[in-house]
Amino acid sequence: MTTPAATTVAGECDPRLAPVRDLLARKLAAGDEVGACLCVMSGDEVLVDLWGGVADAASGRAWERDTLANTYSLTKTMTALAVLMLVDRGLLDPDAPVARFWPEFAAAGKDEVLVRHVLGHTSGVAGWDRRMTIEDLYRRREAASLLAGQAPWWRPGDGSGYHALTFGTVLAEIVGRVTGRTLGEFVAAEIAGPLGADYRIGVTEPEPERIASMIAPPPTGFDYGSLPPDSILRRTLLNPAFAPSVTTDPDFLAAELGAANGQGNARSVALMQSIVTGGGTARGRRFLAPETVERIFEVQADGVDRVLGAPVRFGLGWALPGPSMPGVPDGRVCWWTGFGGSIVVSDLDRGITIGYVMNKMAPQLVGAPNPNDYVAAVYDCLDR
Repeated sequence: MTTPAATTVAGECDPRLAPVRDLLARKLAAGDEVGACLCVMSGDEVLVDLWGGVADAASGRAWERDTLANTYSLTKTMTALAVLMLVDRGLLDPDAPVARFWPEFAAAGKDEVLVRHVLGHTSGVAGWDRRMTIEDLYRRREAASLLAGQAPWWRPGDGSGYHALTFGTVLAEIVGRVTGRTLGEFVAAEIAGPLGADYRIGVTEPEPERIASMIAPPPTGFDYGSLPPDSILRRTLLNPAFAPSVTTDPDFLAAELGAANGQGNARSVALMQSIVTGGGTARGRRFLAPETVERIFEVQADGVDRVLGAPVRFGLGWALPGPSMPGVPDGRVCWWTGFGGSIVVSDLDRGITIGYVMNKMAPQLVGAPNPNDYVAAVYDCLDR
């Protein structure tokens, strides 16, 4: 039986967006959500900061204001933001070869792989040739070295193949080479810390009572194992595959997987990505020049992605509006999602940032129904 506590929505909501609060409450009551949080910002003003449900289904522990959850691939937007900050400082050039900053990466024909190819998922380095485990990824320098030694799986720049995990490994290595700091250290010191945002890539002091337990999605019915061994989709998504139950393990939390293990909530996600929405400025502090933010909208690929099997228009580090996420409107808008449904939308035209994080996972890698519903409801309210 669903308890009243499991369906209670707490937090603040601008009256104009009351239907968004009602939608979250309905989804909690119907079991479409177990625990979730939602944040909407207009510039620096928080219009919606809501949370509800339970963070741990087994114990019934409530989802609180400071609950954190694994955001899966939404983490990539934080990694991309870090890379853009280095671009802004003149320390990185998206049009330069990765090997300029990481010489070993030039091996096996990758001398022409550009930084923007990685940011746009077009580098051809979508996965590892060697069989990997999730524990192998924790040893980030060794995982990066393996990628440096292998050949690209297709001609760099020739369309996208989602870099599900290598996005974080390659870009974290570049950040480390340029700054002398790990990706997690850079994000903490240069983005999350100055903003007071509770988002971490690498939780070295875990607080179990704050971490939500992810709930695995229902099976899709598709047998990935039936794909040919040389399938790019299989080699990317199953190498390694890891269960959602791993995301509360101390070793996973402490690892810095810049593509998949950022821990945060809707408030911290929206706050950090409001830098993009604000043309480089958030809470009165300039993080990026406006012209650096505009580079996000340089289209890197526009077509059916080799891994996702869906049409995705990739800009520089984020996706741009397209049919795979119909709730996201057209315009100067960028977004990305995490496996299971978490999403962030930065709408520069309207000055709106939307963050959503949850623990009950949908099976879709892109285009899950809940985030689409929330995003559409926000725009419906604000466009009235």
